[in-house]
Amino acid sequence: MNIINKQPVSSLGFGFIEKPFLPKGKDEFYLRDRQHRSRQSYRKLNAKEIQILLKNDNSADDWNHIEVVDPFDVRLIKRCSFFGRIRIGILQPFFHEFNNLRMPVGIYNSTIISCDLGDNVVIDQVSFMSHYIVSNDVMLVNIKELSVSNHTKFGNGIVKQGEDESVRIWMEICNENGGRKVLPFNGMLAADAWIWSKYRADSALLEKLKDFTDDKFDRKRGYYGKIGERTVIKNCDIIKDVWIGSDAYIKGANKLKNLTISSDEKAATQIGEGCELVNGIIGFGCRVFYGVKAVRFIMGSHSQLKYGARLINSYLGDNSTISCCEVLNSLIFPGHEQHHNNSFLCAAVVQGQSNMAAGATIGSNHNSRAADGELVAGRGFWPALCVSVKHNSCFAAYTMIAKGDYLHELNIPLPFSLVSNQPDTNELMVMPGYWFMYNLYALARNSEKYKTRDQRTDRSIYLEYDYLAPDTINELFTAVDILQQATGRAYAKAEQKKVFPRQLSSTGAWLLEHNTDYVNTLCITAEGFENSKRKVVLTKTVQAYQVYKRMILFYAIEQLLESFDSKQRTWADLQSMLLQAKKTKRIKWKNVGGQLISEPALTQLIKKIKSETLDGWDAIHAWYREQSLLYPKQKRMHALASLWEISGISTSQLSRHRVVALVREAIVTNRWIEQQLIASRSKDYQNPFRKMVYDTEKEMNQVMGSFADNPFIKQYRKKTAQFEARANEMLQWLEKK
Repeated sequence: MNIINKQPVSSLGFGFIEKPFLPKGKDEFYLRDRQHRSRQSYRKLNAKEIQILLKNDNSADDWNHIEVVDPFDVRLIKRCSFFGRIRIGILQPFFHEFNNLRMPVGIYNSTIISCDLGDNVVIDQVSFMSHYIVSNDVMLVNIKELSVSNHTKFGNGIVKQGEDESVRIWMEICNENGGRKVLPFNGMLAADAWIWSKYRADSALLEKLKDFTDDKFDRKRGYYGKIGERTVIKNCDIIKDVWIGSDAYIKGANKLKNLTISSDEKAATQIGEGCELVNGIIGFGCRVFYGVKAVRFIMGSHSQLKYGARLINSYLGDNSTISCCEVLNSLIFPGHEQHHNNSFLCAAVVQGQSNMAAGATIGSNHNSRAADGELVAGRGFWPALCVSVKHNSCFAAYTMIAKGDYLHELNIPLPFSLVSNQPDTNELMVMPGYWFMYNLYALARNSEKYKTRDQRTDRSIYLEYDYLAPDTINELFTAVDILQQATGRAYAKAEQKKVFPRQLSSTGAWLLEHNTDYVNTLCITAEGFENSKRKVVLTKTVQAYQVYKRMILFYAIEQLLESFDSKQRTWADLQSMLLQAKKTKRIKWKNVGGQLISEPALTQLIKKIKSETLDGWDAIHAWYREQSLLYPKQKRMHALASLWEISGISTSQLSRHRVVALVREAIVTNRWIEQQLIASRSKDYQNPFRKMVYDTEKEMNQVMGSFADNPFIKQYRKKTAQFEARANEMLQWLEKK
């Protein structure tokens, strides 16, 4: 049975904070007055104004409860009912226009309960509006319900005074069983969500992060909703417990409940028709349109949900787009693209700069009696059309998965690889280094694309978009070792020789360096890549091995050149820097929400959190910013340590002559990268099956754009020239010494 609580109409709009939760000496408006922050001088209505209000078919439970600011044109209020304490700002005879919506300033055809209204607002046909603070020049038109409860959290994972812990909203990311759940909060970064969800065995850390979230927000009851300046809301059904920033545009939404919608004049957020959003945080500059359903979610800044997308129990990183598909229980780092109606992502950590094709089903089902699993994919993850991948699976950075149904769990530690299913031979085939050998244009262009699409107004936290960076370079080193061991095993099997496990790498390395023709005759297989008994075949092993080492060296010299200044450095300075890097050695790095952080630094962060050296989320975010400032030097030291390791030289072998040789090798690689980039793009203009739909080359150029005028290739040629100019400057400096 529904229990209808009957109260005198004179009490409507009052008693918003129940007496048990009202501090001693405070009235029920103390939080409202703190939020309102108005310096305007309010006054009571005079008798003439009340008379005009009555004549214009307005009513109030008590006209003394309404206060106004001069200048106040009372004629701009018609057919309204007021209850509780109402404060109205300046009203002047203007009209506002926004996106062809033209409405006169004033309050019309609405029921308003205990609200503060800013200057020159437009409010028309708001059927039920209660406990909101509305800023200046806001337009509210045709809204069925706009209200706030006294225990609202605005999407944050907190509990209010007197509430049971069971009402707390958790966001169950990374796994469907809730074992990695986190508390959402306004301002939460992908890095926060990753740290909280990752270190589950550290109960002291988890408790601190929960405390930080509770301490970030006031748990008192009685906060009003707010709508920022110049925000426009029209033709919506239910907006309840929603905090809305300035300059937002909301039209045609079905239901918005328990949300924070961040928006300002530099990064306005828009929400469109048919959307139903519940228990979430929406970042600055977001776009949400056309039938989107989202529950228990966070959207990073400048991200988009469109065309019926469903986002549930998930974190969507900055500058990402999801449309026409379903994403559940996932943590997605910045720069994710997923556009197709039939793609599905579930229980995954996708580390950004990723793209999900049509029909891709990631985490489709499980291969054990366990109900739940998860998937971790490094940045640049790209499952192709109609890929189906099972839990649990892990993928190195820039893994492309060819079309197919992958029936077994996968663990692919080789970065920049192409993984393909071979049902005719019942094999899994992995081509290491695929992106370098066959699709460098897309690889390089994507790095620049994500930089260009980074619309964050605050970029003090550095997100790494280069495909050669500490995380991927470390994976390349791992891959080199894997290829050496795999080659050593293949040799032992082919020759029926006993090679001790500790000798596999050295044997494989010698063959890959000195007997490539023989290696090409071997069937080289991998171990531990798939949870099955079938063969995992590595293809083009020699080419992959060579290109992996080549790209590591190029990365190292590129970073060396970035820091080189012939006017400030001496040979002794360069020696000292190189020797320091050798002492520090190559350290491990983690992709922490799109920001690369060294493992030692991450360990120190966790210690600082648990020791309360860092005492809240703001302090943690300041730490991220400090790491961003340190990152260029740390990246350079990692690159120089990588240079020692990949070149194989000893301290005694360090000489000008040796450095000259390494720089010259990098120049050759730089030219090769440009050639590969151009070759991979030129295929689209040379392939007869691509060209056959065009009658003439002119038609093809009009449709595809002229290859000669390709803006990215022009841009990259400049980058190649700049690299070579810096390299030649260093060579001249070295050869003069």
